[in-house]
Amino acid sequence: MLSALQARGSSQRRRSPYSDKQYYQEYILQRIEGYKNSIGRDELLRLGDEAAAELHSAAEGQFLLTEVLMLESVDRLIMKRLSLRPYSRWRRQFLKLREAQRTPTHWGFEPTSPIARLLPRLEPEDVALVIGIGAEPATYLLAAYDAVVTFLAGDLGCVERVESRMAAEALGYMFEGYVAQTGPCLPEFVDFPRDLDLVVLDPGALLDLGTNCRMNFVADLQRRSAPGALHVVLPCCPSLAPESLLAYYEGWTIEDGAGRRRRRSGGGRRPDGVVLSSPPCPAHTEVRRSSAS
Repeated sequence: MLSALQARGSSQRRRSPYSDKQYYQEYILQRIEGYKNSIGRDELLRLGDEAAAELHSAAEGQFLLTEVLMLESVDRLIMKRLSLRPYSRWRRQFLKLREAQRTPTHWGFEPTSPIARLLPRLEPEDVALVIGIGAEPATYLLAAYDAVVTFLAGDLGCVERVESRMAAEALGYMFEGYVAQTGPCLPEFVDFPRDLDLVVLDPGALLDLGTNCRMNFVADLQRRSAPGALHVVLPCCPSLAPESLLAYYEGWTIEDGAGRRRRRSGGGRRPDGVVLSSPPCPAHTEVRRSSAS
């Protein structure tokens, strides 16, 4: 995740964007794995037998039949069965699709919303956590920008819907969805490749928590966040305004404050939400360093 200053500057990004070839390989892999998961064990074994027969016939048995060769042969058979598009034809359609997916209005966000304004600061494989049913659209938009997205909600139907749409939109290759109720901290089974770069929170996910539990949950999110990480609190819940969580963010910087004040003074329009930036070196990082020394 780039800082606002880095995003405005001309410095080179730390991580290169994905190439079209990488996207195509992910597309092929997802379709193959999806097909394997959709068929029964007997059919999968028949595919293996067919692949083994083809390999023996092609090389007249003059090779060692390894597991890797078998897997590659099965994958080729599945590609034929699914009539997967060649790269050139896939690329023409993919570029149009991804352009639409990267447009905030495609997912219901205004171009001036906090999520839309933060997009130039995203880098490939930034680690994002999206919490709550009301924050669902952010999951798709961040995934379209190649973020590693984890979605957490207490409703099974919502998580299944997100998983299904992520697969249908070819966005699910770096996505995990979990059904879990919020509590004093994130569930232990929710894991991330490294510290969080971005958290998008529907405050409605905290509505049933007591004040102390709510404070502890936000503190846990902060502990898991990288220096300079961003937390976006969306205005999804009429009963719990984003500003009500500011007391839990001591030491964090409120971003876009001027823009939010102009929006409020404009009369009657719903606020966009709150964007907070963690300190460059959070207190819990200093504690870890002191302990290590």
